[in-house]
Amino acid sequence: MATLVLDRPALVATTRSRLVRELVPWLYLAPALLCLGLFVYWPVLWSLWLSFHRWDFLAASQPFVGLANYRELLASSEFHNALERTFLFTLFTVPLRLGLALLLAQLLVEATPLRRLARAVVFAPYVTSSVAVALVWSWIFNTDVGLANAALRALGWAGLPWLASTDLALLSLALVAVWKNLGYDVVVFTAGLAAIPREVHEAAALDGAGRLARLRWVTLPLLMPTTFFLLCVMVIDSFQTFTLVAVMTRGGPAWSTDLLVHLLYRTSFVYFEIGRGAALAVLLFLGLLAITWLQFRTLGRRIHYGGDR
Repeated sequence: MATLVLDRPALVATTRSRLVRELVPWLYLAPALLCLGLFVYWPVLWSLWLSFHRWDFLAASQPFVGLANYRELLASSEFHNALERTFLFTLFTVPLRLGLALLLAQLLVEATPLRRLARAVVFAPYVTSSVAVALVWSWIFNTDVGLANAALRALGWAGLPWLASTDLALLSLALVAVWKNLGYDVVVFTAGLAAIPREVHEAAALDGAGRLARLRWVTLPLLMPTTFFLLCVMVIDSFQTFTLVAVMTRGGPAWSTDLLVHLLYRTSFVYFEIGRGAALAVLLFLGLLAITWLQFRTLGRRIHYGGDR
C-alpha cells in the first residue's frame, strides 16, 4: 500500500506563496483605504456620534442628549424654510440642466473641429473655481452696475434686483448653477449619444421615422441609463449647493436662498451648535439616500442595461 509522504518544507513554502499573493492586492489598496478611513468613514461615524451629543467647540464635555438635536431641528422654522428652498432650487435646476444638456449634446455630438472647440467652451465653467464663478456672477447681477441690468437697459427695459429680491434671488442662483455644471452634463450626454449604434438610426430612417420620431422612439429610450445617472447626480448636486449661496447671497435676502448645506454651515460654524449641525448632516444624508432609492425604484426598473432581468 502506497504511503503518502508530505514534504513539510514544500507545503510551508506553498502556503507562504499563496498568502503573499493574497496580501499583495491589499498592500496596494492600503494607502487608499487608509485615506478613505481617515477622511471619509471616520468623519461620518463621528458626525453620527456628535448628533446625539451637545457641543459648542469650546466645552470640554459633550453630554449625551439622545434625540434632542433631531427634535429641535425638525421643529425649527429655519430647517423647514431651508428644506423648502432646497426643493425649489432642485425643481429649478434639474429639468433645465437635463433639457439644455440633451439639446447641446445633440448639436455637438459630431466630432468636427468647430464642435470640439464648442465642447471645450461649454465645459470650461465646470472646471472653473466655484468661488470665482460666484464672484463674477455677483458682479454681473449687481443691481446698479451689473452687466445683466446694463443689457436690459440697453434694450429699453428696467433693471431687475437679481440678488436683492426674495422672488428672484433663488432663481438667479439656479441659473448660475445650471451654467456652472452644464458642461459636465453635456459631456456625459455626448458620450451616451456616441455609444448609440448609427445603424439603429439608419434603420429607423429607412422605416420612415422623422427626426422627432427617431428622438422619441430611438434616442431617448437608448439614452435612459445615461439620463438616469445624470438625474441622480443633479439631484445630489442641488442638495449639496453651498459655495454659490455663501458667496453671492449668504442665504439672503430674508433667508430666501438659505439652502440646507448653508443652514448646516450656519448652525455649526456661526452658532457653534455642533450637535444640531451633525444631526442636520445625518438627516441630509438620509434624505439623499431616500431620494436616490426612490429614483431607483421608479425609474431604474425601466432601464434595460442589457440582458433579461
